[in-house]
Amino acid sequence: MKITQHLWFEKDMEAALRCYIALIPGSSLTWSSTLPADTPSGPAGSVKLAAFTLGDQRYAAIEAGPLDAFNHSFSIMVECADQAEVDRLWEALSEDGVIEQCGWLRDRWGLSWQIVPRRLGELMSDPDSAKVKRVTEAMLQMVKLDIAGLEAAARG
Repeated sequence: MKITQHLWFEKDMEAALRCYIALIPGSSLTWSSTLPADTPSGPAGSVKLAAFTLGDQRYAAIEAGPLDAFNHSFSIMVECADQAEVDRLWEALSEDGVIEQCGWLRDRWGLSWQIVPRRLGELMSDPDSAKVKRVTEAMLQMVKLDIAGLEAAARG
């Protein structure tokens, strides 16, 4: 059994996929096509399909006009190795998008992302509940997550 996430874009799917694939190492476009015949979603040539990978995750996408806008009930969480990687992805994905709290942002196409340093997971899984509480409180005050700030909170 294979699981693939599917994204519905109102427009600019190709630009979005080029951006995502360029930003996430190990990503690629598997295939893309434009439907030649009229469909319930639009006239010939107006519906585009694609399959791609982001890192080790498989996705499919369609561009077929407005349906339901992306919302927070689906997001792509990227675990970053270091602050430089957090900063790089944050800057690129937030350009013309919406910056939110706790490492969340919506890109210019409306897709929600969580840009999270790997270190946060390590700190949150510490057996010291007081340390976890301090890290959580610090994270809740942040917009873009800051590893140095999280580690300072962990130390107390």
